[in-house]
Amino acid sequence: MPRTLRASGTARTVALARELQAAGIESRQVVHALTISELGDSTIVLCFGNRIEADVNARVLAVFGQLAAAALPGIVDLVPAYSTLTVFFDPDVRDARSLGAVLRRIVEETRLPPAPLRRIELPVCYEGEYAVDLEAVCEHSGLRREEVVQRHRQVDYRVCFIGFAPGFPYLSGLDAALHMPRRATARLAVPAGSVAIGGAQTGVYPGVTPGGWHIIGRTPLELFDPAREPMCLLRAGDSLRFVPIAAADFVRLRKSKSAAYNP
Repeated sequence: MPRTLRASGTARTVALARELQAAGIESRQVVHALTISELGDSTIVLCFGNRIEADVNARVLAVFGQLAAAALPGIVDLVPAYSTLTVFFDPDVRDARSLGAVLRRIVEETRLPPAPLRRIELPVCYEGEYAVDLEAVCEHSGLRREEVVQRHRQVDYRVCFIGFAPGFPYLSGLDAALHMPRRATARLAVPAGSVAIGGAQTGVYPGVTPGGWHIIGRTPLELFDPAREPMCLLRAGDSLRFVPIAAADFVRLRKSKSAAYNP
């Protein structure tokens, strides 16, 4: 059972609300409590809430950036997610209690960035073989195909974190009308570049992997290439918008994918 070290109070909540407003981030429900918990003998989890929302994730990424820049001795890895930041450390170098105190101070001193790091447009073909589950989304939502595409394309999504597979972006901001449960049976091999919906999330499969989300389109660009620098096309904090393209454009861009990417 994780051991909670501390929770914050009202004054901190008010300060966070002011930070979020100054950063231009909508805050429908400000982070009310920070918890710092031990997980095993070499891991601490910072939890900023339990919602998939831009304001919570902005706080996570701000602290992630601050800790990465600080390069504290003994910290071996940092893993951000929607509302948590997991800190892996070497127990031979530092103990959890003293590190928890240091992390608490850094969280309290961290300011939010003024805006998303980058704004990226990702071409997506929502047609034919590239959108094998689009009809299922229509049946579940009661929307026509063009309405589903319109609702999916018109959002500026936030890349909250990269996970599941190298380069896979978890995106917040999906229109509530497009939320739907995962497929009853997962596919063993989802094509690379597939744009899909699972629950309240949408994302892009960077490579051929198993997957249970509903596929509604495909991008011709490669989201992950170990021979490229940087290897990942997207990174946490980016603002992402999908741009519909025709099947012929998909083929053309697929052949010149490197030239098409210029963030």
